[in-house]
Amino acid sequence: MKSLFIKIGLVVLLAAVLIGCGNGIGKFDATGTFESEEIIVSSEATGKLVKLNLNEGSQLKQNEIVALVDTVQLYLKKKQLEASVKAVLSKQPDVNIQLAAVKKQIETAETEKRRIENLVKANAATTKQLDDIDSQLEVLNKQYDAAKSNLTITKTGLQNEALPLLAQIEQIQDQINRSVVKNPIAGTVLTCYTKQNEIAATGKALYKIADLSEMTLRAYINGDQLGEVKLGQKVKVFVDKGNGEQKEMSGEIYWIASKAEFTPKTIQTKDERANLVYAIKVKVTNDGYLKIGMYGEVKF
Repeated sequence: MKSLFIKIGLVVLLAAVLIGCGNGIGKFDATGTFESEEIIVSSEATGKLVKLNLNEGSQLKQNEIVALVDTVQLYLKKKQLEASVKAVLSKQPDVNIQLAAVKKQIETAETEKRRIENLVKANAATTKQLDDIDSQLEVLNKQYDAAKSNLTITKTGLQNEALPLLAQIEQIQDQINRSVVKNPIAGTVLTCYTKQNEIAATGKALYKIADLSEMTLRAYINGDQLGEVKLGQKVKVFVDKGNGEQKEMSGEIYWIASKAEFTPKTIQTKDERANLVYAIKVKVTNDGYLKIGMYGEVKF
């Protein structure tokens, strides 16, 4: 009878071992928790949130507009500056029109000079008449150059006067652009920190988002295991399914720590006596099952 109980016990023990091995339980080289790159999106403007189109758990696309800070005052300030620029530039002289009269006098003088030159050749006019028209033409050209220079200086001065106003318009437009909050990455909203119609301030957090389509398992190995891992290495990842079962997934090691650290209290390693461990990061494609903070096990 005693031997029968021993045989039954051995059979039960063997079955338990086989089941455990089949599920991958207890056969792992490292363990850790899943994490994802989380981004906290903050407001870049101050004002009332007239639009906030998001909820926790929402799936957002990259560059999707999710919030809008009130821009009425900025818009009115921009219109005021644009009117000021228009008023300044309206004072610019029309150089061509203002020089037209002097230019016409020069053309008339040049025509008269050619006529007198022909008369001088025919001995019908004196050289003094030609000298007089040359002097008159020289005076007119100088008047033209002086008037053109003055008008150009005036026009340039008014244009330069408008430059600071144009720069202010660009600043206002930049503030308007920053009032439109665009989602930086495609992902899932994890936490909302504010609601529509609340007052946003520059730097105030609006929401937290993360791309959960690909998760990172941060696990730890001891120094003896360093030789077993390398960047780009494919590994098996196991997570609990409940009822003593585990779900197997594939992963890839994409980061290995260059320095050792003390074993975190919540982490188990293959050699529990190891005081120093190295962190590794395993990239795992998420089919919707993985969650941030979930424990996972790695098999090399």
